[in-house]
Amino acid sequence: MITATKGFRVRRAAAVVVTTGAVLAAGALTAAPAQAAVAVPTITAKSGFVMNGATGKALYAKYADTHRLTASTTKIMTAKVVLSQANLNLDAPVTIKRDVSNYMVAKGYPSTARLIVGDKVTVRQLLYGLMLPSGCDAAMALADKFGTGTTVSARTKNFIAKMNNMAKSLGMTNTHFDSFDGISNGSNYSSAKDLTLLARSAMKSTTFKSVVKTKSYTAKTKTSTGATRTMAPWVNTNTLLGWNGTLGIKTGSGTEAKYALVFAATLNGKSVMGTVLTSSSAANRTTDVKKLINFGYAKIA
Repeated sequence: MITATKGFRVRRAAAVVVTTGAVLAAGALTAAPAQAAVAVPTITAKSGFVMNGATGKALYAKYADTHRLTASTTKIMTAKVVLSQANLNLDAPVTIKRDVSNYMVAKGYPSTARLIVGDKVTVRQLLYGLMLPSGCDAAMALADKFGTGTTVSARTKNFIAKMNNMAKSLGMTNTHFDSFDGISNGSNYSSAKDLTLLARSAMKSTTFKSVVKTKSYTAKTKTSTGATRTMAPWVNTNTLLGWNGTLGIKTGSGTEAKYALVFAATLNGKSVMGTVLTSSSAANRTTDVKKLINFGYAKIA
């Protein structure tokens, strides 16, 4: 009788063990199973960085602090400095000077908003001309407007100094600007991490955010005679807009800088921001950014 009882207890204990094992195998206990690791993507760009846009937490880094040429991603800082001006009037008119045209000729006709000498263009319109078609003419007009000095040269130099001061205030320790448009004069560089820090700050401006997510914009300027000129549409150079929640921000390209993109995307409550620098081609840049956006979302999830 005693033996039978012991045998029953043994069998019951074994049954409990088996049942518990089955429950564990089925994952039916209250403790959640460990989340599967997210595969880290391989990108062709020489530098890359991604952060959680909401918290600022780093999610991915590849030579993220290495100095790289920034090309037209520089214009993010140009816009940031303009939008940081006290008592800014976005509808204030800016007359396009002959100096702007001369600059474009001297630089070999870089990317342009096709601004016309003598036209009055508002600050808001210049921001669209700066960020969508990546107009170097718009960049100079803004630098001349918001720099301090008695000459165009002095004002644009002062504006660049403001860009560098802003970079310091944002903790961009691997950044130096020597131009307002990214056409380097020998010392215009940043890093993937620094440009992402800049992007996160810039995207706090509703005006900036509205500009960079716009695919096409048609400006109506005032001619020197007071007539209205309807400009040809400015089309955003960022072809990723709208893909998987992409909201911006700015492309860049150049013979030495190769291809760059500072990006921001939000989907299902998850926000990512990042940068790729020195991609070998526009196609590879796009592929790299898509990988990083998807990776960022997965890491946040």
